[in-house]
Amino acid sequence: MTLLKRLGLAVSSSLLALQALAFDNSRNDNVAVYWGQNSYGATHSDSANWQKTLSTYCQDNAIDAIPLAFMNVFFSTGGLPEVNFANICSANTGVFPGTSLANCQFMAADIKACQAKGKIITLSLGGATGAASFTSDAQAQAFADTIWNLFLGGSSSTRPFGDAVLDGVDLDIEGGGSTGFAAFVTRIRSHAAGASKPYYVTAAPQCPFPDAYLGSTLNAVGFDAVYVQFYNNFCGLTNFNNPNAWNFAQWDTWAKTQSPNRNVKIYIGAPASSTAAGSGYVDINTLSNIALTTRSQYSSFGGVMLWDASQAVANGRFDLAIKNALSKGGSGGTTTPPSTTHTTTTTTTTTSHTTTTTPASGSCAGVAAWQSNIAYTAGQQVVYNGHLWSAKWWSQADVPGGSAGDWTDLGACTSLAHVATVAQVQSAKSTSKVSSSKVASTASKASAAASSAKVVESAAASIPAKRSKTTTESARSFSRFFRF
Repeated sequence: MTLLKRLGLAVSSSLLALQALAFDNSRNDNVAVYWGQNSYGATHSDSANWQKTLSTYCQDNAIDAIPLAFMNVFFSTGGLPEVNFANICSANTGVFPGTSLANCQFMAADIKACQAKGKIITLSLGGATGAASFTSDAQAQAFADTIWNLFLGGSSSTRPFGDAVLDGVDLDIEGGGSTGFAAFVTRIRSHAAGASKPYYVTAAPQCPFPDAYLGSTLNAVGFDAVYVQFYNNFCGLTNFNNPNAWNFAQWDTWAKTQSPNRNVKIYIGAPASSTAAGSGYVDINTLSNIALTTRSQYSSFGGVMLWDASQAVANGRFDLAIKNALSKGGSGGTTTPPSTTHTTTTTTTTTSHTTTTTPASGSCAGVAAWQSNIAYTAGQQVVYNGHLWSAKWWSQADVPGGSAGDWTDLGACTSLAHVATVAQVQSAKSTSKVSSSKVASTASKASAAASSAKVVESAAASIPAKRSKTTTESARSFSRFFRF
């Protein structure tokens, strides 16, 4: 009986571990990051920071969902589509006989490795080419059958990822019209019904509402998540404080009143660096505050989407920084965001000895003591237990030197005069309190080492494509994606 109980506990523990790894679309701290277009390589010549193999970006918990970008042509040689993943896999690295479909079966191990860590890997259809379109619902339905057999739960002799089964599809339609996409999604849903694993359908519209190409489809069929591109447009992140421009509220209202799936999650789409988009980039501190503020106001908020993985890693692990901000800001629950202005307190004890929070001289001169109620960003310094500490990334309530590992110990202060830890300040009996305001510093970049990789000729090493399209706001918008 004892042995059976132990086996039962072991099985239960294993099941809990698997559940902990599973992707949870209902959360509001998810991070989705596009991979495939080597965006950094399209704007930089230093190949050491170019896009790496897929599994490189699955080594930690920073990313929850990875759309592979892109399937850029629907109907090509032999009636099959084309995929292009820039310097990793494209038609330049080999195709299936009689087609222009790249044979990327070596990626199967990477896909499975990422999925084993609880991440979903989906296929993003579209991009900026405008060659991803249908002429009728019937054609769209037949194409859904093809996608199911090539990439999802079906079977085919020309599976680009071999026996790896992707977790769904993403629609990033930026040209060619909207005909057939609702029928396409409906057919994918039909195939997925009763499958042994969940399949997800997402979309990446631009922020002007409704989106010129995806608006009617979003109203017609249910999506699990919508990665709204809040950049390259008037409604981008840089206009967050302009109520006449920033329109997350409009997307939230759509999610709750118009979407066929009233549980759809809306993500804030953001450039992962200043070179990832034409406009709309904000630093990590600003993005963190925008995301947490938005999450506290709108229940449809699902997380943050970044374009793209190569830019995020080169920009001080921008992906990890925003994940830490979302997680520390509530771990999936609605929370009140940290403000950019904080109040510190100086306490006078009953012995009339004034305990200040900043040393007068030495290596810690002018540095305030760590406080649990303050949100710190990467690079900010504090004094704690007589040592100088520097934040590795966004951090709140995690003690320097604690298990969270948020802080780097820069060594003991060379002068401890007038230094007090937060615990000492809080334990002193107060007779008076003097409040002062301090504006939090902007975020600095967290360092990240880039591993070397074999670089082949990139099909995405051209300049970003820009084009205009009509919206109800008559706004000019640009594609965030690079032309092949």
